[in-house]
Amino acid sequence: MSVEHYENFPVASLLLPAHLRDAVKTIYIFARTADDFADEGNASTPERLSALDNYDHELDLILKNKPSSSSLFQALAKTIAKHQLPVTPFKDLLSAFKQDVVTMRYETYSELLDYCRRSANPVGRLMLSLYGKATAENLSKSDAICTALQLINFWQDVAIDWSKKRIYLPQEDLRTFQIQQESLESLTTSNQWPQMMRFQTQRAKELMLSGAPLHKELPLRLDWELRLVIQGGLRIIEKIEQVNGDIVNQRPVLKKWDWALLMWRALHM
Repeated sequence: MSVEHYENFPVASLLLPAHLRDAVKTIYIFARTADDFADEGNASTPERLSALDNYDHELDLILKNKPSSSSLFQALAKTIAKHQLPVTPFKDLLSAFKQDVVTMRYETYSELLDYCRRSANPVGRLMLSLYGKATAENLSKSDAICTALQLINFWQDVAIDWSKKRIYLPQEDLRTFQIQQESLESLTTSNQWPQMMRFQTQRAKELMLSGAPLHKELPLRLDWELRLVIQGGLRIIEKIEQVNGDIVNQRPVLKKWDWALLMWRALHM
C-alpha cells in the first residue's frame, strides 16, 4: 500500500513483526521487479510483456507444485506455502503490470477502478493474509484504502505520467470539465482544472475514509502501520487541495515536519 510507488512498502518498517519480514521482503521483490519490467528501462513492448509472461509462468509452476530454477520464485513458493497465501493477488499484479505496458488511457472511472483492483488491492490483501486477518469485511475495507492510495498517487503524479504519455485521469472526466489532453502540460491555465482535481481528490478521500476503520481490527503493529499510511494519503490530498490542484508546479510530497502531524493524527484516530 503506497502513495509513492512501492517505496513505502513496509519492508524495513520497525512496526513489522520479525517473523513476517522475510515474507514481506520476498513479496516486495516480486512486485518491484515485475513493475520495473513494465515501466523502467528501454525495453520494447514485446520484451516487457515477455518478461511479465515469464513471471506468470513461474506462478503457474507454484500452483502446480513444480520446482523453479529462479531463486526469487523458490523463495516465493516457500512464502506462499508457509503462510498459506493465495496466488490470485500475484496474478492480479502481473495483469495490471501488463496493462501498464499497452494501456495509456482510461475511458471511464470504472475502468480505472478495475485497474486499481489489480494494481493496488493485491498488496493489502496479501498483508491481511500474512496476519491471518483476511475476512471478507477486512478485505473490502483494505481494497478501499489501497484503491484510494493508488488514486492519490495518480493525482499526485499527473505531470510525471504525462511525460510518459500516460493519462490516468478518466477521459469522461476530462470531457465533463472541458479539459483538452494537450493542455496537460500547462494545467494551471485551465479554470476547470482545480474543480476537476477537487472532484478526483474527493473520490479518493471518500474511499480512504470508508476503509479507515480497518485499523481497529488489526494487531497493534499493523494497526499503527495502517494508521500512518491512511494519514499519509489524506495529507497528500490536503497538499493537492492547498495548491488548488497545481500539481505540475508544486508536486505535493510529505516533508519531515509532516510526520509529526501524521503521528498526532494517527494517535487520535
